[in-house]
Amino acid sequence: MNKTIDKTKAKQLINKTNGRIFSASFTKKDFTRRIMLARLGVKKHLKKDPKPRPYDPSKHDLITVYDMHKNNYRMINLKTLDTLSINKTNYIVL
Repeated sequence: MNKTIDKTKAKQLINKTNGRIFSASFTKKDFTRRIMLARLGVKKHLKKDPKPRPYDPSKHDLITVYDMHKNNYRMINLKTLDTLSINKTNYIVL
């Protein structure tokens, strides 16, 4: 069963996963579709970089997640998010 949600609710649902694995599909900058198996809260592969980011991802509707297939950190753009699957519940993001 698919539920329809908006981007604000999608951001809230992602933040409430508390480290559980979820799936997201979105459109990348090069207009290709990407399906990602991701989770929040992974700290194992953090680099000790003394320089902070030059921008705040939350101001650009980006969420930093850990990609389970690529074993690296990636960003999910909430502006281009299409679907979300959390706890066997599928969401269509409008």
